[in-house]
Amino acid sequence: MILKVWFLVLVCFSFSLADAFKDDATKDALVKIYTVSQAYDYQEPWNSKTSRASGSGCIIEGNRILTNAHVVANHTFLEVKRYGTTKRLQAKVLFVSHQADLAIITVDDEAFFKGVKPLDFDALPFIQQKVTVYGFPAGGNTLSVTTGIVSRIEHRRYMHGSEKFLAIQVDAAINSGNSGGPAISKGKIVGVVMQSMTKSQSIGYLVPVTMIRHFLKDIEDNHYDGFANLGITTQKIESTTLRKMYGMDENSTGQLVINIVYSSSAKDILRAGDIITHIDGHQINNDGTIAFRYHQFTSYKYFIDLHQIGEEVELDIIREQKPLKIKIKLKNIADDFLLVKTTRFDTAPTYFIYGGYVFVPLTKKLLRSTKLRYIASKWPTVKQKEIVVLLKVLASKLSQGNYNISFWPIQKINGKTFATFDEFYKVVTEFNGDYLLLEDDDGIQVVMDAKVCKKENEEILKRYNIKYDRSIDLR
Repeated sequence: MILKVWFLVLVCFSFSLADAFKDDATKDALVKIYTVSQAYDYQEPWNSKTSRASGSGCIIEGNRILTNAHVVANHTFLEVKRYGTTKRLQAKVLFVSHQADLAIITVDDEAFFKGVKPLDFDALPFIQQKVTVYGFPAGGNTLSVTTGIVSRIEHRRYMHGSEKFLAIQVDAAINSGNSGGPAISKGKIVGVVMQSMTKSQSIGYLVPVTMIRHFLKDIEDNHYDGFANLGITTQKIESTTLRKMYGMDENSTGQLVINIVYSSSAKDILRAGDIITHIDGHQINNDGTIAFRYHQFTSYKYFIDLHQIGEEVELDIIREQKPLKIKIKLKNIADDFLLVKTTRFDTAPTYFIYGGYVFVPLTKKLLRSTKLRYIASKWPTVKQKEIVVLLKVLASKLSQGNYNISFWPIQKINGKTFATFDEFYKVVTEFNGDYLLLEDDDGIQVVMDAKVCKKENEEILKRYNIKYDRSIDLR
């Protein structure tokens, strides 16, 4: 009996040693990231300030460090430090997906990776599966390890890139500085810490391993393409009356196509009024969800997200009450179809000052008024691919009476529409007449004396201590 007890103790002790060894191997692959970044002021786009922050990451195969895109966004200088060491080394960014909030960075000195076993990836975890989150959050300088369970898996908006993708919700404590750290289950990565829910306790989100694998597959050719988007708008068909009108029986489910972007690869294949019932053989429900596991549902876009750019997606549709199968080649990301692009990173904002009038393309950072938000919800067209905004007016004798104008969307210049900010910029800079007339959708007008604006522009810039009248991409 005593021998049996000692044997059990020995076995338990052996397992404890194995777990401890595995935990030490995981910790050896952890990295703290120090970022110096340049933050731009989108209301005064000629201004910027330097800020410092830190995040987390982990070493994966190929002498690479996996982290979040928002950890390295707008960086001017990067350093990394391995767990258990005190020396910082300069790092560089290899690839970034602002869509998926993922980035790959590295260090030129191969000694940094010596003796480290790269972390590997597991499959998408299950609900209630235990996960351990590693990172270097605020409140201390050493490694923090917290545990929790997977509580939910579904599509959620990624705060960094503003797009919706599959996300893992966990109840492990996640704080500032945890970003980019791995979530480990059974010794392998199941996700990367992305964000936490404000005004809540122990609700955090991970970029799931499916998104990470997609990103790593994408960059195998040393070029990042992104996550595909069909460029269509669909509507739920839970209404019984709507379903009857389209001749759907009780067993038919799907999504009604109501709009297709002019530049979408689906433009000449799908039609408004088509009902998409299946994606790659997976049935779409009337509420817009699709089963990715038994009794687990998320947005039907899940099976589009799994594809790489250049691949084909197969759709089952009902057109005029007849079933059809179609294939669409995925060529675009969401940003290709947005009138107002997703938040820009790693580049200075575009602006142009003319006679004290500050013009910019409308961006997510500038969605301040209800009117602008409404405009931003529209699809682009051939005639309007971007919105130009009169951001503000720098007070001078040229702009008397217009000082209070701000965030004003411009529809026409001298009676003609324009498609992009570049077109607007070209019209203004090449204009040789007397007056430039700007109008919005309601016909409200702002008039600028072109000759006086050109003459006084430099003096106005000096008065407001602005070095350049246009952003670096226009110089």
